Amino acid sequence: MDLAQLRSVHVFPVRHHSPRSSAALRAFLDQTRPSLVLVEGPSDATALLDALVDPGTVPPVAILGYRIDGTPGSSLWPFATYSPEYVAVRWAAERGARAELIDVPIGMALAPYEGEPVGHEDLDDPGSMDGDEEDDGDGFPASAAGEVVEGEDETEDVPNIYQACAEARGFRSFEEFWEASFEAPAYDPGSFRDALLAYADLVRSEGDRLVHRARDAYMARQVLERIGPDLPAERIAVVVGAAHAAAFVAGDVDFALEDELPAPVPATATLIPYSFPRLAEQLGYGAGNRAPRYYQRAHDAGCDFQRATLEVLVEFTEHLRLRGFMASLSDTIEAYRLAVRLAEIRDKAGPGLDEVREATIATLCRGDATHVDGFLWPSVIGRSVGRVASQIGKTSLQEEFWREVGQRRLPATDAPESFTLKLTNETEVGTSVFLHRLRIADIPYASYLGTQRGSGRRTPQGATVDAQTFLAQVSEAWEVQWTPATDVALVEKIVLGSTLEQVVTRGLDERLAAAGGAGDAADVMLDAVLTSCPVTVSTSLRACDRLAANDDDLPSLARAASKVAYLASFGSSRSRSSIGDHVLLPLAQKSFDRAVLRVRGGCMGNDDAVAPAKSALRTLHELALSKSYLDGRAWLEVAREITDDLGVNPSCSGLCCGLLYLAQEIDETDVAALVGLRLGGASEPLPAAAFLDGFLEVNALVMVKSRPVVEALDAFLAAIDPARFRDCLPVLRRAFSRLGATERRYLLENVLAARRIADHAQAAQAVLAEQDRQRIEEMGEDLSKAMDDLDDLL
Repeated sequence: MDLAQLRSVHVFPVRHHSPRSSAALRAFLDQTRPSLVLVEGPSDATALLDALVDPGTVPPVAILGYRIDGTPGSSLWPFATYSPEYVAVRWAAERGARAELIDVPIGMALAPYEGEPVGHEDLDDPGSMDGDEEDDGDGFPASAAGEVVEGEDETEDVPNIYQACAEARGFRSFEEFWEASFEAPAYDPGSFRDALLAYADLVRSEGDRLVHRARDAYMARQVLERIGPDLPAERIAVVVGAAHAAAFVAGDVDFALEDELPAPVPATATLIPYSFPRLAEQLGYGAGNRAPRYYQRAHDAGCDFQRATLEVLVEFTEHLRLRGFMASLSDTIEAYRLAVRLAEIRDKAGPGLDEVREATIATLCRGDATHVDGFLWPSVIGRSVGRVASQIGKTSLQEEFWREVGQRRLPATDAPESFTLKLTNETEVGTSVFLHRLRIADIPYASYLGTQRGSGRRTPQGATVDAQTFLAQVSEAWEVQWTPATDVALVEKIVLGSTLEQVVTRGLDERLAAAGGAGDAADVMLDAVLTSCPVTVSTSLRACDRLAANDDDLPSLARAASKVAYLASFGSSRSRSSIGDHVLLPLAQKSFDRAVLRVRGGCMGNDDAVAPAKSALRTLHELALSKSYLDGRAWLEVAREITDDLGVNPSCSGLCCGLLYLAQEIDETDVAALVGLRLGGASEPLPAAAFLDGFLEVNALVMVKSRPVVEALDAFLAAIDPARFRDCLPVLRRAFSRLGATERRYLLENVLAARRIADHAQAAQAVLAEQDRQRIEEMGEDLSKAMDDLDDLL
């Protein structure tokens, strides 16, 4: 390869998504008028360039590269109208020149390299680059400005070259340095090219990772292979990141390094919509895009940053006035003057985002920064979502998604929007099914906010809600937000099925195949009902029946019994299943009966071991009392056996004791007798404390209201040997932490009465109302000792 020829092509350095780079590049292309424009980007995506510049395509959009070998993996190459790569391709289309992409192909970009992919953007973290911890090979940091980047050989003693550049010029951050040094000044193409190449030479050695040099070699070879008798080097323009350009111009390319690139994996590409909010999240992408709409304004104004600043300040004023703040045109003018003056003081060619923010705070917001950082700043980020030309065919999943979103009038913006579905008609039930399919298929669009009943209660956002809970709701609260990751997931999931129902069915079938017990199968069955997957409803019912016959796990059997009984109550009609609901009752009975037989075995072991079993005991108790077709008497008999059994975990015994009292199977006298037996002087302190913890877990009020019970409790605590009290303290603390204000009041009243400190409850009420520790201590040493004991526990 002749590197001298490489120096003869017209190389132009750029920064991704830089308005000034785009303006200077367009002028450069007008001067050189190349016949071939080679642009940094995945070489096997060149076929998409016609669609990229199609009139039907409106940026922001992105090339999506994704693996097609069944392994998850994808990467994005985004474009705004002010992205220099987009400007170069569009210029070529307008002038009849040819445009091609020359970077490593998608399959190579997605292949692992030293444990990381080679290519651009990690979709799980849009603010990072796949494998590009230091920079993207364009000479710009891959972390937020001013933040030290953790490279492979970096130590705390190595300075951050990007921050050092900013500080050397007296700027507070790299982004401010970039705006002041490269965006705002009115460069001609030659001076911009020289300045950016000089900067790239300075920083290239700091972040010159082997993978970047290997990409240099790959792209250089792509350029040289296109030079020939019919296409001299002088007729070729190369548009690449500044660091790559500096390597080409200096001839610093080692073609042997191409062997370091990984073997490509099977992959393909498409074009998808993108958005300004996602572009703003890529600050770490080293692309000067912290405020896409602001840069768009500057681009549309011919890189006039004063004009862009004025437009933003006018919009800020409108936002403030709509929210009732005092903001006038004179305030806007004053803010603009201040922004320009600040730029002059700082020796900048024009104001930038830092001046916009500071001038807004000082004038429009009267010194209050919260409004700028809150509802005003999204104005400089923008909410624009791009559109892709119709010639780019969508996958069947994308078509289904957008069809459903349109027909159901669901939001399709890159901003969260909340709404509530009233599940009283087929239309909204259908919308619920669609959203649940997206949720279970891991398509990032719909987030469940919580349940809303007649009382209007809402579960906390992000809380895990069982599918069983969904079926009982008359309404569902959702938050939806389209992001580019939505389309990415829809494209990647096409290998699992051509419809959302098929994707969900396959996922549920895989879960069913991995089910370890009847409870797992029942979970799948309820999700199948929620998502209207009738085939899976049938297969999961059969699997649940089969697994229940051999399942020995108490929590699994209790979970299965609960879910099947629940589904029998609400029916499987939501799934449009052809199975008869008559099969559900026998299955619920079988699961319940088998679970009851496994109760004692599940209650053996330490506290950690029986934690799932205690939840199962509650489930069985609720089923026994609410479902008449289940053998509730069998459960109550077993619960009484566990209450009296000294061989099982004592917290399970306490739990069953509390549950039986709630069911009025034992009365207060029985409770007092059981507590006296369990907390008697002959009892070991730790098991007794565990029994107390289990009882208070379900019924604290009955225990603290009963004077005989409190007397037994008081005697138990007083009798614990001081040397052993410390071992019991964690369990006691956990037990008494369950007491609310009412329970504590009753407990204190009965303790005072048991110790004969107060003659009647009124005196205790007065003490409690006073809440004055000094007054309480004045009542005597006995009361003080009692309160100290309670403090240790409560």
